[in-house]
Amino acid sequence: MDISDKVVLTAALTGAVTPKAVNENIPMTPEEISEDAYRVWQAGASVVHFHMRDDEGLGTMDKERFKRTLDLLATNHPDCDVVVNCTTAGDNRAGYAERLAHLPYVLPEIATFDAGSFNWTPDGIFDNGPAFLDELGRLTKSLGIKPEYEIFDTGMIGNVAYYAKQGRLEAPFHFQFVLGVLGAMSATVENLVYLKGLLPADSTWSAFGIGRDHLKIMYATLALGGHVRVGLEDNVYYSRGVKATNVSLTERAVRVIREFGKEVATPDEARQILSLPRPALRDQQAR
Repeated sequence: MDISDKVVLTAALTGAVTPKAVNENIPMTPEEISEDAYRVWQAGASVVHFHMRDDEGLGTMDKERFKRTLDLLATNHPDCDVVVNCTTAGDNRAGYAERLAHLPYVLPEIATFDAGSFNWTPDGIFDNGPAFLDELGRLTKSLGIKPEYEIFDTGMIGNVAYYAKQGRLEAPFHFQFVLGVLGAMSATVENLVYLKGLLPADSTWSAFGIGRDHLKIMYATLALGGHVRVGLEDNVYYSRGVKATNVSLTERAVRVIREFGKEVATPDEARQILSLPRPALRDQQAR
């Protein structure tokens, strides 16, 4: 099958907020997160998106937690070649420097670039100010890490264009549409179509809907030629009243993609589709 018929499938395992009291399958510790990463890779995920939790189960940007989790994955499962994608927004208590400290420490292939601030109702302000985005762009470029531009609203696409003009970001771009957060764009097919129409030429893109809008956005994304994200960070139920696991959500996405007539990209195919630097080159750039 041609590479254009391959879909990059990202599994977002835990997020920063939802507690085990809501769904006991949410991984919290480095051991649990690394094992879930391996299991979703076995189930077909091309990319794993990593958040960390502290001892109280809250999101943390502790660089040692990132390192321990990724070290456990590499040590316990050396066969796992999944693409590593790390958040830069896993703790609203963390300052800008703390949100970036893990990037040179663990060198993920992808790091999220939440391309603007907004009121994440009712929890507070999701702060991604100009100084942070400028430094995040500079750092990812210098380290050879691919930014994944998290788009919660239309103006954020303009922010990406601005920092690209400043030389902080480089094409080709990869966008992730995040739909259904209260305070940002709602998870409708109309909004998804509109956002896709705003993208620069030669960009790749993915999308997901929060909670019960998850499947609607997945189906529309496939119809529009995009890539897919699933996982307990975004949706804790498989169906009404049935708690999900990261594996069950991944397995369903694999089936849906195949029923649509496409195939899930292997990690190496995902690297090709997303124009990721080769790991050896990335490591050399970081020295």
